[in-house]
Amino acid sequence: MRGAGEPPSPGDQPAATGGEAGEDSRRGPAADTPMGSERMEMRKRQMSMAQETPGAAQAPLSAGNRGSNACCFCWCCCCSCSCLTVRNQDEERARRTSHELQAEGIPNCEESPAPTLEEVNAWAQSFDKLMLTPAGRNAFREFLRTEFSEENMLFWMACEELKQESNKSVIEEKARLIYEDYISILSPKEVSLDSRVREVINRNMLEPSQHTFDDAQLQIYTLMHRDSYPRFMNSAIYKDLLQSLSEKSIEA
Repeated sequence: MRGAGEPPSPGDQPAATGGEAGEDSRRGPAADTPMGSERMEMRKRQMSMAQETPGAAQAPLSAGNRGSNACCFCWCCCCSCSCLTVRNQDEERARRTSHELQAEGIPNCEESPAPTLEEVNAWAQSFDKLMLTPAGRNAFREFLRTEFSEENMLFWMACEELKQESNKSVIEEKARLIYEDYISILSPKEVSLDSRVREVINRNMLEPSQHTFDDAQLQIYTLMHRDSYPRFMNSAIYKDLLQSLSEKSIEA
């Protein structure tokens, strides 16, 4: 114990120090409060930023989504347009190819004077008489075109043309073209031949001549005679032609 007004004894220092330590310990939280507040503030700011970030990110994301959707939409539209364009181009190319096959790959009709009434009447007598004249072949070919079998007449005519050749290199070239156009299974104008005739043609093609396709030509001629010729005689093409010539004959 010390009296009033006495300075503190050295022994009292630890107590004072302890008190100060206790006071410091009591002040500790208060002294840490600014740091705690800062941490809280920082945490609040982080929380606030975290809450704002989704919204902020949402906007760019939305913009991004709009951009992505727009890109996707545009891509889809472009793709659709491209697909339609390509499809239209393919269809146009197919039509053009078909037209070119008809215009270029298929020879024009033979030049011939207009048939007479007597000639047209003779066509009804036999298939041979029909095939004997260019006018008869042209009329029959027009009918075959309506039945999508014009290649039969074209093949027969190509074989007839081949028989007129004498130059070896020309014969070989024409034989190759006939094979590619009418015998090959890859050709859109392939004619219907049995396996025996095809084997004969394949052997003949090793050394082509004017008679390489004789068997095939005969088979196609027989097919047209038995199958297409009767329908041609009952077709509107033949009947209209016959009626027109008959009327002209009466008027004359």
